[in-house]
Amino acid sequence: MATITETSTFQFPPHYSFPPFFTLQPVATTRSSQLQSWSTFIQSYCRHHRNFSLSLIDALSTPLFHNTTLSRQLSLRDAKAILTWMASPEGGQRAEFISSGSKKKAVDEGEGGRVWVYWRRPEEWAQQLEDWVDRTGQKGVVLTLYEIVEGEASTREEFAGMDMDLLRTSLGVCVKRGKAQIFSSGGEGEGVKFF
Repeated sequence: MATITETSTFQFPPHYSFPPFFTLQPVATTRSSQLQSWSTFIQSYCRHHRNFSLSLIDALSTPLFHNTTLSRQLSLRDAKAILTWMASPEGGQRAEFISSGSKKKAVDEGEGGRVWVYWRRPEEWAQQLEDWVDRTGQKGVVLTLYEIVEGEASTREEFAGMDMDLLRTSLGVCVKRGKAQIFSSGGEGEGVKFF
């Protein structure tokens, strides 16, 4: 999993320098616009830094939620509210809380939980993977999951370095579409063949 790091090349949006951006607004129309702005910002930031997931509690002190120039930081409660909105149909299902147990919970993961940030949703990743296989002529070839996200052929792809759980979810979409078959040998020999 990639970690959140600060880099000078990321272009923060203009509203990042506006102090009220760091406090969720009570007026419904303003709040709706603010939630959309946060969602777009979080997706852009995670995409730029190649973060497929984040720990909410750890992310609070990073530039994602903390503007040191303004001395403003989003509260844990507000950050969780934003990610909960992102996980909803209204928010485009651009986030999903990761359950720590064996059963997935919809959103209620508790404070500081881990969350997928879907700058591409699993079905979008599935399409990216299918396009990559077509483009690189790898249909009918059994590829290991490791080679898909860490191999030389994928180093320039957006899915390079992807978390294995997200890769499995995305490949599951390919399987449901009839575009791939997953093979498992119980260990690290997991592989996939695209049709």
